[in-house]
Amino acid sequence: MGLIRVTDRISIDEREIEESFVLASGPGGQNVNKVSTAVELRFDVRRSPNLPNDVAVRLMKLAGSRLTQDGVVVIVARSQRSQLRNREEALGRLVELIRQAAVPPVVRRATKPTHASKERRLEAKDRRASIKRGRRAKPEE
Repeated sequence: MGLIRVTDRISIDEREIEESFVLASGPGGQNVNKVSTAVELRFDVRRSPNLPNDVAVRLMKLAGSRLTQDGVVVIVARSQRSQLRNREEALGRLVELIRQAAVPPVVRRATKPTHASKERRLEAKDRRASIKRGRRAKPEE
């Protein structure tokens, strides 16, 4: 057991990840009925000492429906026929999710509309108004 390197700053201990193997569904013939090839990874975001707080908060938002009430990210992989390949796929998806959370969001700076964009907006309003004016019923004389 060792460390799983996520980014230059973040590594998580393999002992923080719980894995359980269950029967998969779908194609695979008798193999599906006999062998537990699907893997379910569980990673407790709130209790992980290796995740910085800001990354943990972003990870919980990114996880969405994969996050339990207790702050545990659950990833299920069942597309491969072998247990090892499903395990690698699930681990890869977890690492990718943490990498996405490790990137801080770019803060948007509020800017004012340019003079030209204001002019374009007003010209478009004038054109639209003239089109609507042309549709009005003419009063009878």
